[in-house]
Amino acid sequence: MKPFTAEVAQRSFAPVCHDISLAGELVGLHDSGALWWPDESTLVVADLHFEKASSYAGRGVMLPPYDTAATLEKLAEVLDAFDPARVIALGDSFHDRSGADRLPACYRAMLTTLQLGREWIWVTGNHDPVAPVGLCGETVDDVALGGLTFRHEPAENPAPGEVAGHLHPAARIRRYGRSVRRPCFATDGQRLVLPAFGVLTGGLNVLDRAWQALFPPREFSVFLLGDGRLYPFTASRLVAD
Repeated sequence: MKPFTAEVAQRSFAPVCHDISLAGELVGLHDSGALWWPDESTLVVADLHFEKASSYAGRGVMLPPYDTAATLEKLAEVLDAFDPARVIALGDSFHDRSGADRLPACYRAMLTTLQLGREWIWVTGNHDPVAPVGLCGETVDDVALGGLTFRHEPAENPAPGEVAGHLHPAARIRRYGRSVRRPCFATDGQRLVLPAFGVLTGGLNVLDRAWQALFPPREFSVFLLGDGRLYPFTASRLVAD
């Protein structure tokens, strides 16, 4: 577990957020990839993809089996920093339908401890369309709170107040002759797509065709995840892969 643990330990999870207005609600974007909604004491994460490595191993593709531990450690740091009353996991929390079954006992115990004393909502995703087995929390297809609606996959039509995951947004910028590509939040002020929180996840460039139905061309912003901070850019500053 050292390769992942060392990296996670170096990150700063101080509860300092970049505040934005989302459909009239004030929310905070954190450099971990989590969303903090202070008025509702709610922390939102997307695409944890627990047990992804073990899922690949079952198909003969061997990856280091430390992804769940590292993601749990990262999640524990964020929960300790914000101490939310409610957590919403925006789907694909497990990499497949049997991911919760494969959780080793030590990881299951750690997750259960993180859930103690707070409301926990599992939103279903395309990878995990059923409720996780033997775990606390409520399972829903989507949930509306105040002026925001939380779901896994962004709606095809305009959806003011929507908070989603699924697409694993990433953005590339080119400055001073260098190209940098990072996971990011993507928003036009009306809807927001969170980056994948899991440590063993890729990213889809926000200039890819899959994004064209979500945001008006070049009329949105991204917040690239950095080391202890976020880096905001308008879409006009971004480049394709």
